[in-house]
Amino acid sequence: MRGRTGKLPYVVIWVALVSLLRLASAAPQAPTTTTNFVETSVPTLTISTSVPSPTVPLTAILLSQVPLPPVQSWCIGQIFCSGAVLQTINITQLYSDPKTFVDKPTSKSAQRVLADFATFNLTTVTEGDLVNFVDNDFLGEGLELEAAVSTKFNTIPPFLSNVTDPLFNTFAQIVDGYWTQLARNTNQSTVCDDYTNGECEGTLIPLNHTFIVPGGRFREQYYWDSYWIIQGLLKSELYSIVNAPLQNFMDEIDDFGFIPNGGRTYYLDRSQSPLFVNMVYDYVVVTNDTSILQRALPLAEIELAWWASERTIEVTSPYTNWPYMLARYSVNNTAPRPESYITDYLIANDPANGTPLTQQEAEALYGELASGAESGWDFTARFEMFPQFGDPGPRTYNIQNTIPICLNSILYKAHTLLADLYGDSNSTASAAHLQTAANIRAGILDLMWDASKLAFYDFNLTSNARNSFFSAATYYPVWVGIIPDEVLSSQSNAFGYFAAVNLVMNKYNGTVPTTFVDWTGQQWDAPNTWAPHQYIILEALNALPPNLTTNALPTPGFGQSTYALVPSGQLNLTESQLPGQPLRGAHASQNVTATGPGSDINALNGTVVNGGNSSLGEGWATTLGREVANRYFTSALCSWHATGGSIPGLLPRLSNSELNLTDSVNNTGNMYEKFSMLNVDSSGSGGEYTVQAGFGWTNGVLLWVAANYGQLLVAPVCPALVPSAGSASSRAAA
Repeated sequence: MRGRTGKLPYVVIWVALVSLLRLASAAPQAPTTTTNFVETSVPTLTISTSVPSPTVPLTAILLSQVPLPPVQSWCIGQIFCSGAVLQTINITQLYSDPKTFVDKPTSKSAQRVLADFATFNLTTVTEGDLVNFVDNDFLGEGLELEAAVSTKFNTIPPFLSNVTDPLFNTFAQIVDGYWTQLARNTNQSTVCDDYTNGECEGTLIPLNHTFIVPGGRFREQYYWDSYWIIQGLLKSELYSIVNAPLQNFMDEIDDFGFIPNGGRTYYLDRSQSPLFVNMVYDYVVVTNDTSILQRALPLAEIELAWWASERTIEVTSPYTNWPYMLARYSVNNTAPRPESYITDYLIANDPANGTPLTQQEAEALYGELASGAESGWDFTARFEMFPQFGDPGPRTYNIQNTIPICLNSILYKAHTLLADLYGDSNSTASAAHLQTAANIRAGILDLMWDASKLAFYDFNLTSNARNSFFSAATYYPVWVGIIPDEVLSSQSNAFGYFAAVNLVMNKYNGTVPTTFVDWTGQQWDAPNTWAPHQYIILEALNALPPNLTTNALPTPGFGQSTYALVPSGQLNLTESQLPGQPLRGAHASQNVTATGPGSDINALNGTVVNGGNSSLGEGWATTLGREVANRYFTSALCSWHATGGSIPGLLPRLSNSELNLTDSVNNTGNMYEKFSMLNVDSSGSGGEYTVQAGFGWTNGVLLWVAANYGQLLVAPVCPALVPSAGSASSRAAA
């Protein structure tokens, strides 16, 4: 319970006073010597509360609405669940991001807020009336959180000794310091803890332990983000901060029977990729803290039982007639997602998207969109009814009728790791999990593996066949240890499985995209690339047996590009259908030649641009791993530098005229949530919200790469910032 008088003003609220991360002057370093660039003190948490910004005059009458969707039984509360308040405020579009409103706790009890709202006649209420209502009845978003102070932060973690390049070494140290900016605790004194009779209503799920937030609009703990955050925290040796979110996840399993998508009540209809067992396993292996297993093992059983009962169905193979129990993302939801309410509402009802849907059609669509969010890939052409054909958009989402490669691979690994954690202590449970894993493995290989194309594809229940849509999900099975016999049969086939990675390194300036479809505008399609997939590709390369990786990297024949090395039909796109790689500067409106050897613009002798240095006798898998690791590190560093980042003595700050091109004159560098396959000096784009900076999993993967590939990392060539044919803040590729 909490007591408040009056409304907090729309100002920046300083929760703490002193900054934790401060760059100091430093001279260039010897390769393995690290200078302390991080000063630790009380962390700063700056909370900005958004001012309503209506796009029409305050005297304008509210637009008409479609009937309210059904009440959602899973949703806790009366204000931020589907209903008149939530729909009406979203229709006004007072905030550019619909998540802003649902993250604002009320300043009054729910009953008083509802009473105030009930005074409006929705046929005559104005924008101004609703602006005043929000001002008077709601507080600032994020007020329930406070900065977390770690007394065990190590400003020079041991893994830095492995990073031999001075620039990358110092950059890794700076990124390591960002954990202190992203660590949060629940401010228990501000939490609305009684949703029906309390003094206020809010959506935060209060957590008892410290957690790392992704950053930006994602101001709470998230499920699958935490896996890659933890990979970095383990390299930073912040073991207590790894243990803390695991305790939070266990509390949530205790409370809800599963781990929600994120730490808000509006996520209680869905989970996310089930990586909890993986996190526990990695923590125990690194720390040898087996005491956590007393609590974690029974709760892991509960979580996997939830996935088995709520998301798993029997699928009979059209290829072998064998039945398998396999999982899908399938959320029971018939209303717009509260955090994306107006986005979902307009997909269903905006005439610009075609004839508005019937209520029954809209309710089915809302379930598909929520299921897309559960996948973490929200959104992509991969899960549309007819993937890769034109751009039918999210109205044709069909994820509930898709058996995804990624989800089932992760569940396979969860069961095998859980069996390993049991060991001899419970041989019955261990054997049961291994049997379940074997069934999932067999199903993945039967339904999703195409031996002729050397790739995995999602299985489509609607067509009762595997899709032909290629995505980065193809690398999940080998990442978790499911290696098809065809891949094991020869080095040529093993390379063929990864040939698209080689294509990206040669044809494009950036990292590996989730898909090669670039016409949807969705954030999980090209040209966007994401840190988790660079990690998964690197780990999949590492999972190959050594006897498959000794040959040199294949090269294209005369007159051919690296596209010719990709198995026939694997991408389901001709070479000319692949995304174009723009030129730079005066030719920014033009693309590199689409086909032939001239399209491999980044090819060098034994390596690629920003791919590190080749070494004598290097096998093809080592070459690809080195190139992906360097290209990822380059993307993070160059985009950070392009947005104001600098390192005294090593990386001078760009001029204000250059930083004007990225709207970064007053900035000190962004770590983005996503990058671009076309650039190494900018973020990704598209999707239903603006690009976020922070950023938890980006930082985690960067530190993991530094620890594992540090001696192979070579200082990059960041392209000069020049105006492009697009907006002032966009840049063409070099």
